[in-house]
Amino acid sequence: MNPQETELNYPFGDTLPEPGELQCVCDGVYWLRMKLPFTLNHINLWLLEDGDGWTIIDCGISNEETRRLWETIFSRYLEGKPVTRVIATHCHPDHIGLSDWLCQRWNAPLWMSAAEYGFGRMMQAGLSGVEGAAAVPHFQRHGVTDPNLITQLSKRKNYFPSLVPSMPSAFARLQENQFIQIGAHRWRVMTSFGHSPEHVSLYCDEIPCLIAGDMLLPRISTNVSVWPIEPLSNPVQQFLDSIKRFFELDSSTLVLPSHGKPFRGAHTRVQQLIDHHAARLVEVEQACATPQSANDIVPVMFPRELDMHQLTFALGEALAHLHLLWYSGKLTRQEDEDGIIRFVNC
Repeated sequence: MNPQETELNYPFGDTLPEPGELQCVCDGVYWLRMKLPFTLNHINLWLLEDGDGWTIIDCGISNEETRRLWETIFSRYLEGKPVTRVIATHCHPDHIGLSDWLCQRWNAPLWMSAAEYGFGRMMQAGLSGVEGAAAVPHFQRHGVTDPNLITQLSKRKNYFPSLVPSMPSAFARLQENQFIQIGAHRWRVMTSFGHSPEHVSLYCDEIPCLIAGDMLLPRISTNVSVWPIEPLSNPVQQFLDSIKRFFELDSSTLVLPSHGKPFRGAHTRVQQLIDHHAARLVEVEQACATPQSANDIVPVMFPRELDMHQLTFALGEALAHLHLLWYSGKLTRQEDEDGIIRFVNC
């Protein structure tokens, strides 16, 4: 076990819900898991009792197995009550892939933040700048020159639409400090930034419980990347500013993450993540004693073999750390005659 994990409390131990089954985690809140075809091989989804119906939080990717498991859940556990609302924490494929299918299946509305909905619609449509192939010139500017890697990146044009074939054509907006009544409990919307455009977490201080989405994961640090659609962004700073707000939560809060196991110790985990990024920033700054591109920084931050899926995130995250140091005045940004951008200590 990761030493940091021992500082957290896992109230359910290693007990996980089996495929097609629910596990009650607190009053009216049920946990289910779906498989993912990535190194991060699962997503946690949530089904909440909601009076005469049910609320689903997050959807899984669009494939036959995930649809089949949802149908198993519906037949076993809904007690004859319909799904009346689908909430998506953010626009990434594992969270919205089946949103349209679920909403049509139950004639239920999709609830999410405006920025996440809009960005999801852009990616699903494969618009210029957000489609997979847009990463090629973006990463070339940041040091990727390997022809084989460039060819593989070029083939990812339809990556998002393959996992999210459609999205609902309308949505109900969630925004900061909005309160939602779900069954017997009132949940507060907390929006966060850095990982995605306007990520939604839900907090209920009566239980207390935080449905954290991807903002507070127990074992890994949420990916925070600079993507081609926003090439001058500062997502690490946005992420750190966002998670510090979780220090406000009750120390006994049960955290329900999208990946990993439910845990208690939100304050501890926030501090671990702050310390983690501080350590990565020191490594990156030290490496920039000589000019470094984002591609040069990847092995500094990720000294292991990476597959294509992991490498795209690693490149984006390396650039994100360079950007924080650049914006804070510790690095300068240079572009050479070949158009490659590098960063060096001031």
